[in-house]
Amino acid sequence: MALTLAISPCPNDTFVFDALVHGRVPGAPPVEVTYADVDVTNTAAERGAFDLVKVSYAALPWLLDDYHLLPCGGALGRGCGPLVLTRGDGPTHLGGATVAVPGDRTTAYLLFRLWSAERPPARIEVVPFHEIMPAVAAGRYDAGLVIHEARFTYQRHGLTALVDLGEWWEGDTGLPIPLGAILARRGAVDPVEAAGWIRESVRQAWADPEASRAYVLAHAQEMEPDVVDRHIALYVNEFTADLGDAGFAAVGALLGRAADAGLVPRTAGPQTSSSRATAWTS
Repeated sequence: MALTLAISPCPNDTFVFDALVHGRVPGAPPVEVTYADVDVTNTAAERGAFDLVKVSYAALPWLLDDYHLLPCGGALGRGCGPLVLTRGDGPTHLGGATVAVPGDRTTAYLLFRLWSAERPPARIEVVPFHEIMPAVAAGRYDAGLVIHEARFTYQRHGLTALVDLGEWWEGDTGLPIPLGAILARRGAVDPVEAAGWIRESVRQAWADPEASRAYVLAHAQEMEPDVVDRHIALYVNEFTADLGDAGFAAVGALLGRAADAGLVPRTAGPQTSSSRATAWTS
C-alpha cells in the first residue's frame, strides 16, 4: 500500500522529500503526495488525513495523541524566523493595528503572539500566504506576518521589516527557531522506519542537488532559481537531518512558553538529552 504524505510545495520540502517521493529510498513504500500550505495540513492532521505530514510546531499540542513527532525532515534553524512587515509609512508598533497572518496555528503566529503579548494588535485576519505582502502594500492591512521566501522578496513590495521574530526568539532564548515538524500517524507507519527513510532522502538530496532540481522548480510557485537556492540553503540544515538536543530544547521552550501564556494546551516534552528520544514520540 502507498504511504500518504502531505508537504508544502516550498523548495525546502520538495528538496528534502524528492528521493522518497520518487522511489529512490531503498525499502520505503510507494508514496502518494499532497501539496498544501501548512495551515491546510495543520487542519488535515487533526482529522488523521495523512500517514506522514508536515505541520507547524505550534500545532503539536493538538496532534500528538494521534501522531509521533519525527526527529528529522522538518524546518528548524537560525536566521530563518518569520518577519512582521509594514509599508514604509506604516506603524512603528501594532497597538490598534490590523495584521494579516498565514494561519492561526502556525509557528509564525505563535511567535508573534508571544512577542506582541504586552501590546497586541486590535485585529487578526488569516490570509493565504501569497496574498499577504500585496495586501499590506495596498494598505488593506497595517502589517503582515510572513515566512519562507518572503525574507528574500519583501523589499520588492515596498515593505519594511518591523521585527524579525527569529532574531527576537534567538536573542531571548539562545535557541534555534522551530518552524515545521514532520509527524507519522500512530498505527499507520513505524516512526523509526519513517525517520530512516527521510534521513536517506535528505542524504541523497545533499549528495546530488541536481537530481531534485526539476522537481523543486516545478513546485516553486514561480520563484526565481536564485531565490529557490537561498531558500533551500537557509531551511535545509543540520536540524533537517537530526533535531538533536538543541532542536528538541527549542521545541520544548516554544511550547512551554506558549502553555505558560495560555496560548496552547500544555504538552510534556523533553527537558534532557536522556528523555528526548522518547518524549513526544512514544
